[in-house]
Amino acid sequence: MTDTAADRYAIYFFPDPKSLLARLGQEWLGRSVEVATDEGRPPPELGPGVPSDIWREATAMPRTYGFHATLKAPFRLAAGESLETLEQAVANIASGFAPFALPPLQVTALGGFLALCPGEPSIEMAALADRCVIDLDTFRAPLTAAERFKRRPERLTARQRDHLDRWGYPYVCEDFLFHMTLTGSLPEEVKDKVAPILQHLMAPLGQTTHRVDRLSLFHQPRPGAPFVMVRQFPFRREPE
Repeated sequence: MTDTAADRYAIYFFPDPKSLLARLGQEWLGRSVEVATDEGRPPPELGPGVPSDIWREATAMPRTYGFHATLKAPFRLAAGESLETLEQAVANIASGFAPFALPPLQVTALGGFLALCPGEPSIEMAALADRCVIDLDTFRAPLTAAERFKRRPERLTARQRDHLDRWGYPYVCEDFLFHMTLTGSLPEEVKDKVAPILQHLMAPLGQTTHRVDRLSLFHQPRPGAPFVMVRQFPFRREPE
């Protein structure tokens, strides 16, 4: 049985590792999701406006989580569950979906951080996220008081607090917003320097749709350790 005292799992969208989306996102963060080591490589065309030390600080948080979009937020396994049973449940969800196209992505300011967001909502992505949140919740150990406190419930809306207490994460269902995080929270003056660099680097992602054809299971072996991709689960249903 898996020791759930410290390690956590998460269900993410991570595209085909050979795709342009995967390559640009991982190059920006300086780390592959398939390894735990921090490669420490700044992006090749960072430019004079963003020194490497500022880049490293700006990307420290998302580098730990790896390039991704959250579908089921990190959780500890519930008592009696195992990695094997979780993998089977994720495979079952993936088998019920057909590949679909995610709208073009653009660099967007979400409060204090920068992320890749679609120019228009994706009904298919929202449905996928809902399935992951709801169907996998039996695998999630209840939040501890400390975990709940970290979510700053006093800053959430009443509905988001309900989501937090029901699903362990506030930004689900009606409050789900697909995004692929590129920076941590930044002071305005730093964000103003980083944003145009990111807009230039990520510009090709705004010129095409992006194939969604798999779910990804990530694992964090201990608090503070990098999340690493364990396995990808391809969609099995044929498009209508």
